Amino acid sequence: MLGVFSSAIVSPPDELVAAGSRTPSPKISADALVKRFVDTNSSAVSVRVGDDSQVAFTHHNESMLLPRSFAVKDEIYCLFEGALDNLGSLRQQYGLAKSANEVILVIEAYKALRDRAPYPPNHVVGHLSGSFAFIVFDKSTSTLFVASDQFGKVPLYWGITADGYVAFADNIDLLKGACGKSLASFPQGCFFSTAVGELRSFENPKNKITAVPAKEEEIWGATFKVEGPAVLAATK
Repeated sequence: MLGVFSSAIVSPPDELVAAGSRTPSPKISADALVKRFVDTNSSAVSVRVGDDSQVAFTHHNESMLLPRSFAVKDEIYCLFEGALDNLGSLRQQYGLAKSANEVILVIEAYKALRDRAPYPPNHVVGHLSGSFAFIVFDKSTSTLFVASDQFGKVPLYWGITADGYVAFADNIDLLKGACGKSLASFPQGCFFSTAVGELRSFENPKNKITAVPAKEEEIWGATFKVEGPAVLAATK
């Protein structure tokens, strides 16, 4: 899965901008990145959402245990990879049909978060149990919401393209060839919301997240880490 968003939607993380400046390396544009994704994945689909974002999706080479899914509802676009252990109870909580899958559940959870603002985002993501990573883009409010499970069982990476778009993908090689050193692993147990304006831990929402510059030989430009003791946030 792949999502690319211009600076009109999300400001590129300063740490990744700095990493690219320290170690310049070849990059490509967001459009070229999406084209590369479509060209190298059979049956891939890409969707342009307005002027400032694109999402792309494929079932090619997906894990049977951690499938990918894509859905759009009420101008909310969602890419989801993984599986939720508590999907049944969450369907009941959000009043969904038994046929609703993970991607629909995440859209409904996001809508509940948006419509109950300022409902804490970490409470919504903290209720999700399982292996997952997802990208939600709300076209109606130009809001981006991205999250990864607390154990990092589904890989997720983010980086900056040549034209300053922030890209999220589950394929490190795809972004490595597009973002150069302006690249990092998305930290597990964390979410990024443009409504909140920063990266946060949903397990430990009060703990600061810092970026440690990577060594020259590493493929990353930086590593994001949650500071402080691991005290789980209440999710009920």
